Amino acid sequence: MSSDLLNQRTSGVLLHPTSLPGPHGCGDFGPNAYYFVDWLHTAGQSLWQTLPLGPIGPGDSPYMGSSAFAGNPLLVAFEPLRERGWIRADALQAQFDDEKINFGQLIPWRLQKLREAFAGFQTSGTAGDHTAFADWLAAEASWVGDYTLFMALDQAHSPALWPQWPAKLAARDPAALAAARTQHAAEIGFWGFVQWQFDVQWKQLKAYANGKGVHMVGDLPIFIAHHSSDCWSRPDLYELDATGNPLVIAGVPPDFFSETGQRWGNPLYNWAAMKADGYAWWIERVKRQLTLADVVRIDHFRGFVGYWEIPASEPTAVKGRWMPGPDYDLFAAIEKALGKLPIIAEDLGVITDEVNALRQRAGFPGMRILQFAFSDDAGNGFLPHNYERDTVVYSGTHDNDTVQGWWADCTDRERAYAGEYLHTTGPDVHWAMVRACAQSVANHAICQFQDVLGLDGRHRMNTPGTVGCWTWRFKWDWVSGDMAQTLAHITAASRRTDFGRLPLPAYPEGKNKP
Repeated sequence: MSSDLLNQRTSGVLLHPTSLPGPHGCGDFGPNAYYFVDWLHTAGQSLWQTLPLGPIGPGDSPYMGSSAFAGNPLLVAFEPLRERGWIRADALQAQFDDEKINFGQLIPWRLQKLREAFAGFQTSGTAGDHTAFADWLAAEASWVGDYTLFMALDQAHSPALWPQWPAKLAARDPAALAAARTQHAAEIGFWGFVQWQFDVQWKQLKAYANGKGVHMVGDLPIFIAHHSSDCWSRPDLYELDATGNPLVIAGVPPDFFSETGQRWGNPLYNWAAMKADGYAWWIERVKRQLTLADVVRIDHFRGFVGYWEIPASEPTAVKGRWMPGPDYDLFAAIEKALGKLPIIAEDLGVITDEVNALRQRAGFPGMRILQFAFSDDAGNGFLPHNYERDTVVYSGTHDNDTVQGWWADCTDRERAYAGEYLHTTGPDVHWAMVRACAQSVANHAICQFQDVLGLDGRHRMNTPGTVGCWTWRFKWDWVSGDMAQTLAHITAASRRTDFGRLPLPAYPEGKNKP
């Protein structure tokens, strides 16, 4: 997929795969994912945007995982493993609350089932299977060896973070690493198997989606977790002390929303070291993401111009300072290595002229959130009549409430303005916002699936700064046939799909119906 897609007029839906229905505690790359692609095709959509597909981290967040390159083991579907004879059907019986993900129960259960599948692969996999696995390991050698060893050592020394591991392992002494690879060979093999199956399954799903005219939009967090294979394997690329602990960490300064700012806790990059290395790590990271997605959204884009540096010893973000980022130098290096980049820049928050200049020079579209449009006057940049074409407009993102939830909780003034602007009294405000996004001049219009379903604030994916998030799932019986038809008509009427795909059946038909 080239960056040409970003110059077309498209429409899509934001839904993380864990939010799909399914029998195994969370959504994954199994039959329900294929059925959702069928639904998107029926609804005239050409984009499926996900959250980061990497391993989840503290608080179950997909933005704080153990690797910038690996995939989330929870997304590996069991149906293909069962079809290969690597795991028995009767081993997959489990009872979970279908509307919420219980990560505390789910993670150990799914990992145990993946271990059973790995044992089945080892004993009954064909010669071709083992060759395919070995070939994949060789192809992904730039990251998978460090990741699988990190995970094996993490299992062996949990709950200690990597700077608290035995000193020679923390410092990556070559003899200690060689001994660990021998000692933990079986565990290393397991984590490699899981990543192989993640890649195989996701790329099959992506190929199916592309064949239906649906392109995948990925998500790349700007920062990585300290307790990650990336930080452990290349500590020279981060601002760490001699023991491997962060000297400074990421966040944002105090603002209207928080008197103490946000202290994210991610280690900060040593940009001078990265530049001296030709930005090789970033080039490999973006290359990897572009094998998994057709377009990639980069989170916290303003951090490439200037980022808020907080001393690691500080309990809040108050005593931080702005530091210069790599600016265009980084993206010039990536583009020189990989070609024109199909990237969306998350340019929300307090954005300076310098950030706008970087985004425009790099040729990346920015983002607008329609829920942000009604707190000001008609000059508000989030109002559709003020958009530019190189824009991706959202009714809301994963960090926002649902449209119905927003309508219930916004101020009286915002509600009155939105009602006038969108010509709604409230019950259909979700469709009014989807329609306003679609009819705008912005090249790309994306809505949360919750807003297609018209769900209230109890169904939001994430509330920043709180715990217990990322657990939302839907059920197919919440999805009526006229929802796909309504979305398709809005999309076609705003020239984001072809009228030739209408009229529509109530539901997509075919082999993928769960």
